Amino acid sequence: MLNPVTEKIEENLRAILPEAAFRDLEPRYLEEPRGRYSGSDGLLIAPGSTAEVSAVVKAACEARVSIVPYGGGTGLVGGQIAEEGQRPIILSLERMTAIRETYPLENIMVVEAGAILANVQEAASDVDRLFPLSLASEGSARIGGLLATNAGGVNVLRYGNARDLCLGIEAVLPNGKILNGLKRLRKDNTGYDLRHLLIGAEGTLGVITAASLRLYPQPQSEGVALMVVADPEAALRLLALAQSRLGQGISAFELIGRMGLEFLVETKQNVRQPFETKPEWMVLVDVGLGAGMQADAALEELFMAASQEGLVSDGLIARSEADRAAFWAVRESIPAANRAVGSVSSHDISVPLGAIPDFIKKGPKVIEKIGDFRINCFGHVGDGNLHYNVFPQTGRSRADHENERSAIKRAVHDLAHSFGGSVSAEHGIGRLKVDDLERYGDPAKLAAMRAVKGAIDPVGIMNPGAVVRV
Repeated sequence: MLNPVTEKIEENLRAILPEAAFRDLEPRYLEEPRGRYSGSDGLLIAPGSTAEVSAVVKAACEARVSIVPYGGGTGLVGGQIAEEGQRPIILSLERMTAIRETYPLENIMVVEAGAILANVQEAASDVDRLFPLSLASEGSARIGGLLATNAGGVNVLRYGNARDLCLGIEAVLPNGKILNGLKRLRKDNTGYDLRHLLIGAEGTLGVITAASLRLYPQPQSEGVALMVVADPEAALRLLALAQSRLGQGISAFELIGRMGLEFLVETKQNVRQPFETKPEWMVLVDVGLGAGMQADAALEELFMAASQEGLVSDGLIARSEADRAAFWAVRESIPAANRAVGSVSSHDISVPLGAIPDFIKKGPKVIEKIGDFRINCFGHVGDGNLHYNVFPQTGRSRADHENERSAIKRAVHDLAHSFGGSVSAEHGIGRLKVDDLERYGDPAKLAAMRAVKGAIDPVGIMNPGAVVRV
């Protein structure tokens, strides 16, 4: 049985940590972006070094006090919020923001877990390199949290998830011991790779304190195009055509539906509509090419080839950096518009690429059995990740449909599962999807996860209630 933080435990921690490690518990540490979860209390500690993290975790283990790791607070599944249970330690990595080392010739950067993603991107750019992880919350999301949730973002098609961008991990295990795994090796077959246990574990197996990250050469020519397609089937065929012509030069391939464009207008987002008549479906294609290649020309040739095959009916190619930013603003403003409208139920799912058209076709049919709703389906079609969000009709609010939320979620997840998909593509399990993991997860996998949790965190102090029940 875990214990709450008491005055005695706090006294012990104050005796071994500097005063700077203790922060006021502002409301933001007890809230999450969607307002689904809220904490009530906790002792907020922001260590300034891995040694200080180790001291906190060791003391918590000995006192049997739970720890909730806190990164940038941008998670969407409640993994950073302890809504129930005893008063925890909220362990923030916000003071550990250093770029420790940069090795441009090796394409590697070593950073602390509290470093903000946008700052890591800038530091890579300063040495003429690219750190390609990119997502809407990059101005506040921190590297530790991004690794803990195995974040995806818009460039997964080319560069992979956060897991694929990490070569080594430094972490504090639940007994307070430090795992010194900041290797810069691409080949290291020396037994179990604990890096991959910690990445995606959402703080349930330890606290990531630093990471060795992969960098890439900066593309020499970049371009973006918006192309109108008749349906998701045409989008999928366009992706295959683009890959056959441009190979690994495609950085992102995003599907955008008419409802997303309607929401931009409805919520008065400061975004220019790209087409006079809003298309039912369009894709955003982003490419980054090497020296001697012209992105604009490559996109023009792709559009012509796609037009000849009947895959596209209209298109725009960015002619300047301002155009490129404007095109991306359309895609990146959709989540903000969604929040302004207020979804009844939001879903971060993935299905095999070939199943995307059938999933999108069948989705409205299962939803209409529950009620009359609007659906905004968009996302990273290049890697099979769809954001499938269900909204009230105009004039109604999500509060009017709260009693239908569970049924909608179940219907969408059942459909994704029937296609061999996942109910969590890039946001993780957190506390929101623990029941879903138990419902759809492979029994052998769940048993192995519980065994790993019990072996590494036998006291159960690390983010209890998140990811897996033990």
